[in-house]
Amino acid sequence: MSGFKQALITILLSFVLIGCGTVGYMIIEKWPLMDAFYMTIITIAAVGYGEVNKLSPEGRIFTVILIFMGVGYFIYVASGLIQFLVEGRIRLVLGRRKLDTQINKLRDHFIICGYGRIGRELARFLIQKYLNVVVIEHDEARVGQMDDDGVLYLIGEATDEKVLKRAGIERAKGLVTAVATDADNVFLVLIARQINPKLFIVARASQNDAKKTLTAAGADKVISPYDLGARRMAHAILRPTVIKFLEMAFADDKVDIQVEEITIRPASELVGRSIIDSGIRSNFDLMIIVIRKPGDDMVFNPKADTVIAAGDTMVVVGSARDIKRLERIA
Repeated sequence: MSGFKQALITILLSFVLIGCGTVGYMIIEKWPLMDAFYMTIITIAAVGYGEVNKLSPEGRIFTVILIFMGVGYFIYVASGLIQFLVEGRIRLVLGRRKLDTQINKLRDHFIICGYGRIGRELARFLIQKYLNVVVIEHDEARVGQMDDDGVLYLIGEATDEKVLKRAGIERAKGLVTAVATDADNVFLVLIARQINPKLFIVARASQNDAKKTLTAAGADKVISPYDLGARRMAHAILRPTVIKFLEMAFADDKVDIQVEEITIRPASELVGRSIIDSGIRSNFDLMIIVIRKPGDDMVFNPKADTVIAAGDTMVVVGSARDIKRLERIA
């Protein structure tokens, strides 16, 4: 039974019990309304006050019945309250254990520190890409929001090493710092890098002065939302067609074109083949824009005779279906 329905039943029972008692005294004892109402209240509440007026034998029998009804009513109310408190606590504990169990099973997931506007939008985007995400948020007021969004989360300070380990940072693939201040972001990057040296860390910088500090602390990529927003607006003015294409390519849906990066595995059948022999263009209808070599060398607009090697990361443009096909053999 829901809490609202139980509360509604309790209120209705209160009115019925008081109403029956009041009407009963008025009929049996011929008392006025206020006397009957007062006698009903002190009888149900069992406060031990004296009788309002002298009771007849029938009135005493009615009073005994009313006392038993009042005791039963209070037992019902007390049991409902205890049930509400106990079930709520059990539901909270079981829900937390379920989240912890799911987090403990994750591998190569992404940790987002902070569930503000940026953190929430980032989590939504990664989940749409079928990636595993764990959010660390210190504000308990956002628990309902995270439950509604269906994300795995921990409540605590992201700068706490124990919380990071509970989020599986040692097994994670990447971490995004989007907490309130640059100082917290720097401290978080230092801790995360110490726990997992292989972790890919993206840090948000509110001030330009913090970029170098975050990079020195161990962040692989430092992003300033304000700089990106300003550049995006400038490019929208200077290169509207380019921006239109990029918006289409990075759109979540509605268009069947994407820009994606694909890393070549050592066991891939593409290893050792040239681009023209790989069939990426002819069989998958994809265009290769850039190939990043393991040493971070970038080959833009690679030639047809460029040989694909293990560890290469190709940036390709094409339909989502064709990209998925390529990913299966890469």
